[in-house]
Amino acid sequence: MQLVSHPVLCNYYLTYRCNATCSFCDIWERPSPYATLETIEKNLRDLKKLGVRIIDFTGGEPLLHRELDKILVLAKQMGFLTTVTTNALLYPKWADKIKGLVDMLHFSLDSPIEEEHNKSRGVDCFRFVQESIQMAEKLGERPDIIFTVFKENMHHLPAMWEEYAVRRNLVLILNPAFDYNQVETGLKPDVADLQILRKWGRKKNVFLNDAFIQLRLDGGNQIKDPVCKALSTTIVISPQNELVLPCYHLGIESIPIADSLFDLYQSDKVKQMKGLEGRLPGCQSCTVNCYMQPSFTTNLNRYWFLAAPSALKYNWIKGTWKTMIPGFRS
Repeated sequence: MQLVSHPVLCNYYLTYRCNATCSFCDIWERPSPYATLETIEKNLRDLKKLGVRIIDFTGGEPLLHRELDKILVLAKQMGFLTTVTTNALLYPKWADKIKGLVDMLHFSLDSPIEEEHNKSRGVDCFRFVQESIQMAEKLGERPDIIFTVFKENMHHLPAMWEEYAVRRNLVLILNPAFDYNQVETGLKPDVADLQILRKWGRKKNVFLNDAFIQLRLDGGNQIKDPVCKALSTTIVISPQNELVLPCYHLGIESIPIADSLFDLYQSDKVKQMKGLEGRLPGCQSCTVNCYMQPSFTTNLNRYWFLAAPSALKYNWIKGTWKTMIPGFRS
């Protein structure tokens, strides 16, 4: 049963450029412009009309965009919740400018060991993550630590939890690795590993969507009975100001938005693609987290019940639950 009939999230790619060369990602290989402030403002207004609540300003590396602070100000003025995930190389430069403008600020960290993390990211960024955490804390910010989990780094869970969730009192987000296209992303957690992760998800200051675990145990999205509602729940905008269908990772078609995102999203072309979401050949066995998360929360099924406790836990810790209550003022 569908609980929400409008998109709730926008993955807004400010650029595909990146200053890291992560081994499990290929976006940094793509040439890319930067999204312009003018088109972003127009699209934000249409996203508001379409019912979107959360804007994930992403990339590439979103902190490469020279007008990021202005973009975030626009989004906050329009009442959006904002998310930014960064490798932290540029955060020290941006920290003061974006203070208070990011509701969910994520720093990526794949290992408590400097050499291992830098090898994973293809660049010397471990020390920048540590510096950025300290700087954010001094500014009164509380960044989350995103730990992308592979079979080979799972043994670092205790150390990561002790250092960041316990000692620093930050949220440790466990992000099970996923495959997409032809990218070799490393060994994924097996069934026994997934059960271990499930237990870790119940610990203090740890966020792990339990529905992610169950979906993997179920073999991912099944095109004959799809759980993915990527296009219905998530609007993907490219740096070239295109609507990407049905999602970035499948990327079958990109349609120029021009000045008409609101009309374009409601067009017959998009409606036709919505009818195929989760059913296309490339959707078989998909477990891409950023589309499953909103799919789980807007459709009432067994995954909804699995996802709800972790979502409530995270929003309670971050204080973002307040935005879900009409008329609430802190």
